[in-house]
Amino acid sequence: MNRHPITPEGYQAVEKELRHQKEVVRLSIVRDIEEARAHGDISENSEYEDAKERQSLCEARIAFLENVVASAEIIDVKKLPQNGRVVFGTTVILEDVDSGEERRWRLVGETESDVEAGKISFRAPLGRALIGKEEGAEVEVPAPGGKRRWEIVEVLYLGPDEQE
Repeated sequence: MNRHPITPEGYQAVEKELRHQKEVVRLSIVRDIEEARAHGDISENSEYEDAKERQSLCEARIAFLENVVASAEIIDVKKLPQNGRVVFGTTVILEDVDSGEERRWRLVGETESDVEAGKISFRAPLGRALIGKEEGAEVEVPAPGGKRRWEIVEVLYLGPDEQE
């Protein structure tokens, strides 16, 4: 089985969602199916069809989350050597070489990525370009508007409670 890197807090979030899907969502859908069946003929019952569709989506999500939990390789950045090199879990402050714009990104697992929250997958183009580089290095990354060049200003080894 392939191992999938994930941060400790990402793993906890996946476990929490899995419990919620199994203990709350799944049971709610089962009740909805039973109620829809009680209305009689299910062949033309839209409530029944809707509940069955939601059940299918819920079971697929549960299977996905169970796979994530089973194949997770939890990596705590606080336990890694802090040598200024970009690795999984680090927070990187970048400066656009052309515009001077600064951005802050944390490299996380695929299931944790959230651009709005400043978390990008280590497998995203920018994540792949950054892994293994050190402060002061420049990386070039394809972007929709053309290639962008970023300089690594700082590499931070922060835990979840230290993230801004």
